[in-house]
Amino acid sequence: MSNPEIAAKAEMLIRRPVETVFNAFVDPAITSKFWFSRGSGKLDAGKTVTWDWEMYGFSVDATVKTIEPNKRIVVTWTAYGAATDIEWVFTERPDGTTFIAITNSGFEGSLEEIARLAIGATEGFSYVLAGAKAFLEHDVLLNLVPDRFPDGLPKE
Repeated sequence: MSNPEIAAKAEMLIRRPVETVFNAFVDPAITSKFWFSRGSGKLDAGKTVTWDWEMYGFSVDATVKTIEPNKRIVVTWTAYGAATDIEWVFTERPDGTTFIAITNSGFEGSLEEIARLAIGATEGFSYVLAGAKAFLEHDVLLNLVPDRFPDGLPKE
């Protein structure tokens, strides 16, 4: 069962130009500073990349569905088993800052399972945005994602 009304969403203002923020999510050399530990390549429409979280022994393929430079990215991944979509929307603001919204949708299972997945994804993407903000604004590595599970990923 799928419930399209239940999705994960995290949003954050990052005080950097939209080009900088957008590129931080496209280029794994930058993204690896605040989310995954390694990516196999830059995001490009139609391309499949692999994202690794080496500290957890976890990898996932992400297929890029849409790239609208400095505006929007959509990928499909299987981090939770069944394929879900992640959409990033980048809004350039008049003061040169960027508002970014990340939505992860398409969770499958019972309503309880879908809710659990959406809550966990919201938590995870909140860490991603906080880490991105610290890195892009202050060049600080907070290590939020690696420190979230110091004893490894929980067993399901």
